[in-house]
Amino acid sequence: MISREPTIERLAIARELLLAPFGLDESHLSCALAEIRAHRVDDADLYFQYTRAEGWSLEEGIVKTGSFSIDQGVGVRAVSGEKTAFAYSDDISEASLLDAARTVRSISAAAKGGRARVASKKIAQSRSLYPQIDPIASMDSTAKVQLLERAEQRARAKDPRVVQVMAGLASEYDVVLVARADGTLAADVRPLVRLSITVIAEQAGRREVGSAGGGGRFGLAYFSDEQIAQYVDEAVNAALVNLESRPAPAGEMTVVLGPGWPGVLLHEAVGHGLEGDFNRKGSSAFSGRIGQRVAAKGVTVLDDGTLADRRGSLNVDDEGHATQRNVLIEDGILKGYIQDAMNARLMGAKPTGNGRRESYAHIPMPRMTNTYMLGGDKDPAEIVASIKKGLYATNFGGGQVDITSGKFVFSASEAYWVENGKILYPVKGATIVGSGPESLKKVSMIGNDMRLDSGVGTCGKEGQSVPVGVGQPTLRIDGITVGGTA
Repeated sequence: MISREPTIERLAIARELLLAPFGLDESHLSCALAEIRAHRVDDADLYFQYTRAEGWSLEEGIVKTGSFSIDQGVGVRAVSGEKTAFAYSDDISEASLLDAARTVRSISAAAKGGRARVASKKIAQSRSLYPQIDPIASMDSTAKVQLLERAEQRARAKDPRVVQVMAGLASEYDVVLVARADGTLAADVRPLVRLSITVIAEQAGRREVGSAGGGGRFGLAYFSDEQIAQYVDEAVNAALVNLESRPAPAGEMTVVLGPGWPGVLLHEAVGHGLEGDFNRKGSSAFSGRIGQRVAAKGVTVLDDGTLADRRGSLNVDDEGHATQRNVLIEDGILKGYIQDAMNARLMGAKPTGNGRRESYAHIPMPRMTNTYMLGGDKDPAEIVASIKKGLYATNFGGGQVDITSGKFVFSASEAYWVENGKILYPVKGATIVGSGPESLKKVSMIGNDMRLDSGVGTCGKEGQSVPVGVGQPTLRIDGITVGGTA
């Protein structure tokens, strides 16, 4: 058997799903783009997408819901200066493609000299970060239900205080094809799976919740019995810890953040402020500060879409650019922003492989992929032992950030009160309040245990949601405000 190079293979799959069934080929794409370029535009692209998704959920020992969907369509975009004209259709045909092209080209005046020349074709560079598989087909329906049942049975057997278990399994097969005005053609085949487990534990009339899960860009075989056991143990432990929790103290104090998922605070408080659109408009707390110190020495923050199998990774972004390992902050100095094509052009920079959109029905914008802080040289136990009086937060729930000021509010879903280096008891209701840029300057110890999250992150921006990853080592931040319930 002779196998094709992955980039060529992905293009073949995209053509087979998105062009051939509708009587289209690349000449039709070129004609639609030429139609747009008959008017003066700075950029234009066609974004075809085919998505097949499946979900199962179990509650009270039985499968309560099952869903399956197929969605496909094309988005057509023209860009002139800061203006974007966009049209989309779930009807993939030559007629709808040309109609959309004529609609969006009205964003700019007609070009002089007749019809635009058709650009020569070039295949975009891309990566090979995950398998080109359909994860929905990687396990039959009976096995999927049994997987959820095993998770539920293990959780109930773990502790008699567990009174309710909810488990969900989601799979997605996503194929995209991007054709750009400069003749660039790119494609990607994106598998994505996720297993979620939530338990409710009860003791003396008090109920508490614990959740865990994970996933990535691979097949369902990843969820082995060992992996399921790990998620179950984490969820049950979180619920049981919260049963023993006391009201959280409030005030300004030392806060230590655990590794992995607590990096969501970094994502919200810092990552969004480094996206190109906010900085081009001058609305970010980091605007105009490249080359300046924005964090303590030792703080290095990356956005990296090239990590194998990760939830936030992409072979190419949604504009056809290969993803990159972008150093945003290096040893406390701001080095750059996250860019899509339009904002990069307007800022005199290069795209960073961060042009992302929720679907063919949305326009791309600069978005994070996997955002994390590199590790330092401190032992995590030493960092916790350094707390005289303060909070040790190991897991987070939701949060909010104001991009302009950089101020954020985050709720800790699992946290502990520490005195004289000793963990005394778990606390409930702790909220972390601060400013992203100011908090980074207060980082005083960085652990050697950098860890990425388990693969559960979804980021929302301007009504669009995309899968992302976060990560960090154990961090000590001095003098941060904690809002409590005590």
